[in-house]
Formats: sequence, C-alpha cells, structure tokens
Amino acid sequence: MNTIGLLTEGDVNFSEERRNWDEQIIDPITRKILEDDSRYFLHQALSSPCLDVLNSSKGSGMVTVTGKYLLDFHGNNVHQLGYGNDYVVEKVTEQLHKLPFSPRRYTNEPAVKLAKKLATLLPGDLNRSLFAPGGTSAIGMALKLARIVTGKHKLISMWDSFHGASLDSIAAGGEAVFKKNVGPMMPGVIHIPPPASYRGIFGHTESDQLFYADYLEYVIEKEGDIGAFLAETIRNTDVQIPTPAYWKRVREICSKHGILLILDEIPIALGRTGKMFAFEHYDIEPDIICLGKGLGGGIISMAAMVTRDCYNVASEVSLGHFTHEKSPLGSAAAMATITYIENEGILQKVVNDGSWINAKLDQLKNRFPQIGDVRGMGLLWGIELVKDPKTKEKANDLAEKIMYDCMLEGLSFKVSQGNVIQLSPALTIRADELQTALSILTRVFEKHLH
Repeated sequence: MNTIGLLTEGDVNFSEERRNWDEQIIDPITRKILEDDSRYFLHQALSSPCLDVLNSSKGSGMVTVTGKYLLDFHGNNVHQLGYGNDYVVEKVTEQLHKLPFSPRRYTNEPAVKLAKKLATLLPGDLNRSLFAPGGTSAIGMALKLARIVTGKHKLISMWDSFHGASLDSIAAGGEAVFKKNVGPMMPGVIHIPPPASYRGIFGHTESDQLFYADYLEYVIEKEGDIGAFLAETIRNTDVQIPTPAYWKRVREICSKHGILLILDEIPIALGRTGKMFAFEHYDIEPDIICLGKGLGGGIISMAAMVTRDCYNVASEVSLGHFTHEKSPLGSAAAMATITYIENEGILQKVVNDGSWINAKLDQLKNRFPQIGDVRGMGLLWGIELVKDPKTKEKANDLAEKIMYDCMLEGLSFKVSQGNVIQLSPALTIRADELQTALSILTRVFEKHLH
C-alpha cells in the first residue's frame, strides 16, 4: 500500500515496523484483547488495529496490562495536567455526586462559572462561549457562526492543518489521510501554504514568513467573498512556529478585509506553550478561538468556542445544540484544570522546562547530522529527521524505527509527517522524568544515527 500521502497526522498502523512490533507481543492476555479489539472495532488509519493494551495511567505515564510503564509524550494532547490529576478528580467527583448531567433548556452553575472564567482569561470582548463535547464540534460551530456573521461561505485554511475528523472539519483541514475516498468535501474551502520554517515553499528565514501572509491577502483579493481564515496558532503535530511578524500581518489583513480570524488552539492552549493561550505570544486577538482536548483535564471530553460580544447574532440558529452542551462534569473538570494551572505556577514551570529541553535537543542536533531541524517552545517540540541535511530528504523509515525502539525502552511519542518526532509530555512532568525521557531518546539516537 502506498503510504506517502498518509504520513501526516501520525504514524501508520500497517507498516513492516508495525508488523514487527505486533510479533514481539507474546503475552496471551494482551494478544487476546488486541485480537478482540481488531475484530469488533472498525479499522482506521492512525488508530485501530492498536499497539498495546493499557491497564492504568497516572501522572506522566501509563501502564500496560503486562505492567510495562511508558512515559507518555503523546497523550493526544489531553494530558496537560497528567493522568488522573488528584485535584481534577476531586472536583469532578464532587460534581458527579451533585449534578452529573444538565439537559438543554436549563443551565447550571459550573457551566456559567466556566464561561465567565474564559471571558476573564481572554482579552478584549471575547466574552461569549458555546460548549461542546469535543474539539471537532467546536470547529463546526465556529464555521457556522462565521457564515452567519459575514454572510459569506468561503473559508481559507492551510495545507497540512488538522481541525477535526467530521466532514466539515476535514474539509477545512489539509491532511489527505482524513479525506481519502470520502469526497466531495464541503464547498468554498481554499487552502494556502503554512508558514513553515524548514520546508517552506516561499523561503525559510523569518522575513520570508511575510510572503505567506502576503499570499493570504493575494488569495483573498483574487477569490473574493471570503468569510473566515481558520488556522492553528502554532501547528501542533509537526510543530511549526510562525513569527510574530507573520501573525501581526495576518491580523491586519483579516481586519482590513472584514474576515473573521478563527484560531484553533484545541491541542495547544492551557499552558502547552508556556502561555495560557498560544496567541498571547504574538500580541494579537482572534475573533473566534476554539479550545478542547486538555480543557477536560484528561478526564472529561470538553471543548469550547469563544467569540466576541458583537457576534452574538445567531439566536435563531442552533449552532451547537449538543446533548452534553453545558456539561456540569466537563465544566467542573475545565474549571479545575484552569485553577490548577494558575495556583500551581504551571505556566512558569513550562517555560523553565522548555528552556532545558531546548538546550538538550540542540546538543543532539549538533551531534547528529540526520537531525535536520529542532523547533518548539514550552513543552511542545518537534525533531525533524532527514537522510541528508543538504537535500532534506525525509527519513521516514528511520523515524519509525526510533519510535518503536523508544517505546520498547519506555517512551511513547507521535511521529508526524512521516519524519518528525513530536514531544508533548504532561505539563506536570517531574524533572527526573524529563531526564529519563531524554536519556532514552539519546540512547536510541546513538543506536540509529551517525
């Protein structure tokens, strides 16, 4: 099977390396559960068939049914506070005993408190929230609201972006693995190149990133009738970090042309980059921001769309109308997550940890020419592996071997775009756990790189 077009969001589950991994699983209980999982779940890329069987998780890691411990530097980006954070568990448990569900047409205090808290955290008049049971749904609400506000259905987003897995969100997203054989897509979506620093088609320097913003305006003016620009503030999976000049220019362009700027911070908000929200690094304001994943504290599926007061204009349309729209449990988990981040100094910890990781990864880059690029901030890092630093040819097979060897040694992470090792540990990770993870990575690099 040709996998070139599928090496985007994560690793594949049908490669030769994957078959070798499956063959080394000899525990009968694990094999039986994996066989049943494969038998009764629909198979899909990036997911089923599965790697292993988990039994428990706590803090920075998880334990398989055979007792193997894995430091989790993947976590689907829900584990900002680690697994089973005691404070979040306590608050969710309290809410579970009091009001576990709130039907539509009624509100509840936890939901109102969360909406108010988000309004106080976000700048300007970003005061209006709608909650949803997942980030994909938050994106869908944002796309609908943008059409209603602007009266325009056309949307610009980026190639290689990920905004969810529903039909509307994969139309907006730019990854082939989600679109294969499921077209036609939602009409009116125009994709433009992301401001990539290492493989950018318009250049690789900081000043070159302004060409990507200029191209956005070029498309707006040529296409016409654009209502919104949807983008990840910082590309999460293969870690692309735009410059402040890029985002300042984009904000100016959107304001000039009356286009809503929708920022998808579902995987990277709540401290991942060292700020509560990633856009704070760029001194800009979105018109709509979408949150999710870690918002539920790694316990409850919870997401939110937050927009400006002046866009409260859709009272005759059901933008969300989800069964668990104002989930008391999700709201309690989200409030506990935010409170913990604030009270425990998590943002500063992430900044400090990020500086330490940056130094360690730079040392590795200086040792191994096959590390073509290292990029990141806070506790979000990407290591791009290449066959040759001059040609920048992707070292996909090498990245996959390193991933499986690291898992054998107790470190789990995602491989994105086929050759980018993405590291996103729990923000609460201890210093000794970070050291252990980097030691594993270094040993495996020493085995495979030269």
